[in-house]
Parts: sequence; structure tokens; C-alpha cells
Amino acid sequence: MKHIARKRFGQHFLTDGAVIEAIVELIAPQRDDAMVEIGPGLAALTQPLAERLGRLTVIELDRDLAVRLRSHGQLDVVESDVLKVDFTTLAGRLAAPQIRVVGNLPYNISTPILFHLLDHVSVIKDQHFMLQKEVIDRMVAKPATSDYSRLSVMLQWRYAMENVLFVPPESFDPPPRVDSAIVRMVPLEQPPAIDVAHYGALVQTAFSQRRKILRNTLGRWLEEKGYAGDFDLQRRAEEVPVSEYVSLAQNTQA
Repeated sequence: MKHIARKRFGQHFLTDGAVIEAIVELIAPQRDDAMVEIGPGLAALTQPLAERLGRLTVIELDRDLAVRLRSHGQLDVVESDVLKVDFTTLAGRLAAPQIRVVGNLPYNISTPILFHLLDHVSVIKDQHFMLQKEVIDRMVAKPATSDYSRLSVMLQWRYAMENVLFVPPESFDPPPRVDSAIVRMVPLEQPPAIDVAHYGALVQTAFSQRRKILRNTLGRWLEEKGYAGDFDLQRRAEEVPVSEYVSLAQNTQA
């Protein structure tokens, strides 16, 4: 019986063989890599990955799909909302110091998933995700561009990222109304030492009213923290490089 895509799960199933092959080549799975796939769906990407890996762990929320996936001899199925999965514990269960994470992420919750994985980045070797191209544009954006945003600043302090493949809507069934792409995310080997919650609060405050200069938003926040440095508040949030946000966080955290 054909599985009908469910809107509430944001399901768009990849069907283009050439695109699937290109994605697998980009991921370059090696035998016995500890890999976890988020949202395997109808196993379009799952099957070639499992063939190369020998064994693959998949996370699937849709109960009907999870039942199908359990019949596959090379898959370990975690039936769960990915936002509830403890990837650090999962890495321990796989007896792996680091895991590789891949997936066609549900576009309606892609940002929460990225932030959730940020909490477990110490056990992640790399990530390859299919996302809405517009989201990836924001992830990899440079300062002083229209795409540079809170998402850019929250991820770039911890990952080296690049858009590695464009994927058109017709590669899916049903086709989404947006262009898609593949992003490669590699955790930095020596990331800056910061309190992530503090950094997140700083960045969220800075971008809360991005059309205003920072004196009107971040300025008040810094006053409350007792900051007396020379950070230039006569700029807008999108004009400040990630390195300056990191430095500011380090100089204001308790």
C-alpha cells in the first residue's frame, strides 16, 4: 500500500535517483561509520546508506513508516520525535565516540532540530541535511547581507558550513513549494569557550529588532550586565561578525 504523505509531519519524499546518488556521494559513508538518519521516510536515502554502512540507525516519528522500516534487516529504528532524542546517549548506545547525522529534515521544524543538535555537538562528527534553501542561505550567510540572521550567528560559532547541492522541488513527491539544498555542517575542532545559553540570549536580544541600531536593543541588555567595554552599538545586528558576538558573550558572562 502506498504511503500518503502527512502534512502534519511535513513529509516530502525524495524520489529523484540522480539526486539521491549525489547526496550519498557527498556524505561518503564508510563501512561501520556510526550514522544516524533523521526522518528516513520511504527509505530512498536510507537504502543506499545502509548498503554502504552495513548498519544504520534511523529516527522516525510516523508510526506506519516505523513499522515498515523495522522489516529492513540493516536498520535500528528509534520511533520518536527527534526533538526528544538524546543524541549523546544514543552515541553511547552505539559505542561510538562520535556519530554522523544525516537526514531530510521536516521543513516546519528544521530550526528547532538544528538547535537541539547543537546541545549534543560534542558527540557529532558531521551533519548533512536536506533543508529549505532559504534556511541554508541564512545558515551560511556573511555579515552585512540580507540573509545574515540569528540563525547564522547561533550556528557559525560552532560549525563550518557550506551549501553543497541544490535540489529542485520536482525531486520530491509531493513537491514542496520551495527550493531545497544540502548543507554540510562540520563542528569546529577548537570552538570558542562560551556559555551557550548566555550567548543565545545575547544574540536573540540583538536580533529582536533588527532594523534598529543595537543601542536600542542590545545596549539596554549590556547595561543590565554591567558591561563597560567599547563594543560599537551604532550598528545594526546584521553588521556584527560572529567573532564579535562571541567576544562580547565572553566578556559579559558571569
